[in-house]
Amino acid sequence: MRKLAIALIIGTSLLLIQSVALAQKSETPASGPTASEQDVELLRSDIRSTKKQIIADNMKLTDLQGGKFWPVYDAYTQETTKLGDGRYALVKEYANNYEDMTDAQAESLVTKMATLDEQTANLCKQWIPQFLKVLSGKQTALFFQLDRRINLLLDLQFAANIPILK
Repeated sequence: MRKLAIALIIGTSLLLIQSVALAQKSETPASGPTASEQDVELLRSDIRSTKKQIIADNMKLTDLQGGKFWPVYDAYTQETTKLGDGRYALVKEYANNYEDMTDAQAESLVTKMATLDEQTANLCKQWIPQFLKVLSGKQTALFFQLDRRINLLLDLQFAANIPILK
């Protein structure tokens, strides 16, 4: 079951990446239709849903624990989604400027990327106490371990499909 869930999230992330790439191309007969922002948001929603299922499958919470955990998880996910919005905007900016990127644009992008990475780490630190209110220390560590692994898999898929700057 875990391997299936991981395969689903990787497959979904590939679809998201392809949609991002398609969204950056102009609609011509050769390239076909572009992905809409709505299509991309649906794919991102599917990734969040699959991620939640992987968390549920691996956390093995009792009904009582789950009743306390899932509202905290959902609030945390809303915050991480905002950072995901920033990452998506950064990928779009990169794609729009890839062919003729200036030094100033490249510097801006790398600074924005570092800022998003820092915000992600700070968000994790901020939410640890919230999860510790509803989970044991081991369960909290397991949750953040799973969250990080899933995010690393997604980041790897993005990195593998975004061309290196010329």
